[in-house]
Amino acid sequence: MWENGQTSPDLYLLPEIASILHISIDRLMGCSHNFDIESDYERRYNSEEYYWGVKPSYMCLKILELMPPTKPINILDIGCGEGKDAVFLARCGYSVSAFDITDSGIEKTKRLADKAGVYVDAFKANVLDFRLDKDFDILFSSGVFHFIKPELRQEIIENYKLHTKENGINTFNVFVEKPFVPVPPDKDTSRYNWKSGELLMLYHDWYIEESFETVFDCNSGGKPHKHAMNTIYARKIPTSVDK
Repeated sequence: MWENGQTSPDLYLLPEIASILHISIDRLMGCSHNFDIESDYERRYNSEEYYWGVKPSYMCLKILELMPPTKPINILDIGCGEGKDAVFLARCGYSVSAFDITDSGIEKTKRLADKAGVYVDAFKANVLDFRLDKDFDILFSSGVFHFIKPELRQEIIENYKLHTKENGINTFNVFVEKPFVPVPPDKDTSRYNWKSGELLMLYHDWYIEESFETVFDCNSGGKPHKHAMNTIYARKIPTSVDK
């Protein structure tokens, strides 16, 4: 009836409807996030070459150390780009799902997986709207969370924590603000740097396997610049119940 314009849902139903559809209330009401970002990355990925290359992130090697695939382990790559990390992890023996906001990124992820002879369940989704409804052993994301608005961060991270299996791992990195690191040339109003320790505090109730901060050189966009980045590896330890 809502779709046919005959009526509208009561306001108190909006959170439940959004939850069932795994989207935000903004998205439910027709407010699309990050259209400019989607277009920007579609442009970057719309070529035969891989914009970020095919060498896996340093975080992938730590995943192998913390939770080697000696048994079936499922991973979700959040914001997989062109799939270099998702495909590497699938080649290592993990069961990998991955999503990205771009059609071109998903297409190149599938193409790279086919070339490597592995399968990645790749699908299109927006990190701001997509919410998990199934559990994973490992949640992984690199170079994506600066698109999450500060007011959405806790809700999104809580959803990820809820749908991580016991003894599972969340491994993420975020760009952080530093007064001695100039604003990068591609910085715009759709990117929101984090504060040092902000991501770590959202995992205060998990075991922190490792957390560190680095400053590194970057050449994305063709203009040399620097970034400060915080990386964490956090494990969900089962809660003991006193009898």
